[in-house]
Amino acid sequence: MKVVDFEDIKKAQDVVSRVALKTLVERSRSATNFLGTETYLKFENQQRTGSFKIRGAYNKMSHLSKDELKKGVSACSAGNHAQGVAYSASALGTQAHIVMPTQAPVAKVQATLDYGAKVYQRGEFVDESKDYCLELSEKEGYTFIHPYEDPLVIAGQGTLGIELFNQVKDLDSVVIGLGGGGLISGTAVALRALNPKIKIYGAVTEAAPGMRDVFKNPKLFNEDNFKAKPTIADGIAIKKPSKYIYENYISKYVDDIVTVTDEEIALSMIYLLERAKAVVEGAGAAGLAGAKKAGWNLGKKCAVILCGGNIDLNLVSRVIEKGLTIQDRMVRLKVLIEDVPGQLNRLTSELSKLSTNVIDVRHDRVNSRLGLKQTLVEFVLMTRSREHISQIVEAFSKIGSKVWENSDEL
Repeated sequence: MKVVDFEDIKKAQDVVSRVALKTLVERSRSATNFLGTETYLKFENQQRTGSFKIRGAYNKMSHLSKDELKKGVSACSAGNHAQGVAYSASALGTQAHIVMPTQAPVAKVQATLDYGAKVYQRGEFVDESKDYCLELSEKEGYTFIHPYEDPLVIAGQGTLGIELFNQVKDLDSVVIGLGGGGLISGTAVALRALNPKIKIYGAVTEAAPGMRDVFKNPKLFNEDNFKAKPTIADGIAIKKPSKYIYENYISKYVDDIVTVTDEEIALSMIYLLERAKAVVEGAGAAGLAGAKKAGWNLGKKCAVILCGGNIDLNLVSRVIEKGLTIQDRMVRLKVLIEDVPGQLNRLTSELSKLSTNVIDVRHDRVNSRLGLKQTLVEFVLMTRSREHISQIVEAFSKIGSKVWENSDEL
């Protein structure tokens, strides 16, 4: 398989510019303070179809023959590549057949359907969806559009690198969320050709750390014992890393890779919502989470690629709640009180004294584990800090209540 060079990416730029937007890059004062170096955010979450994937998909499909377009195309994806292929298929007048994991976000499935694709849901992870997709493609004669292991796809993704260089010419480092590796590979080839000294860093989800693991120890390819589990960063949850991507791009161009947890990603998503006013999915926020965690030498100027914004609205609320809880800005308290008149009023009076906003309150008198004269009250509260939570717990304890914080007890 051909290895992509800078000339391939320059040719792809002419093709990709027909459909892809030139996405915004802005210096972020808050992210600069967050990371300790002058930081620019590239809002690829605002790209057409909601992620960078349209770049590679359209470049690849623009090179198909009339006969191949007539027969149709296929792809496997957790959602972003699916939408890129579906949109490109519509633009080029062909039918897309997309295989997505059973746990793919509803919003991504629906968006893929809305672009005119036929969707089949198979397997828990993209790796398993791929097996069915290849069977379907062979049976029906569809051209399979690989999400990353394809030179034309990589070249298309690499157009982001040229675009970024023209927007911020003197970057010292770039941080990118890393799944299959198509984006970081193409972007690295482009940026290193334009600035050989630039540092390229990747962030993978701890739920699917395969590429980080082989980056640290390539011998793991021989063991082929890779694992993955569900994560909010579904767009980069690739169980088995690509040896082609590793050997030809990651090992040659990437300076380091770090793993990030769902909690760290959730905090970055909330940070971007609050400070950058940007809706970014888990995979898109992984780069910022990695830059914060790893302690890399990012130089004087760094760019973080927000590579996708396709997030299920149901997940947004859970991410916000999770992130606020981690930051001690929200707490769930279970309070055991005597079942006598006025007790609930005493609790709410204490909350009022401490200027605490009540989001939700539930009153349980029928729990089989309660005594005859006991009642369990569960509060969800907006709080300011760990100290504020401690003040609330202390106030409840002083009036004779037993308190559990974020607990499933009782």
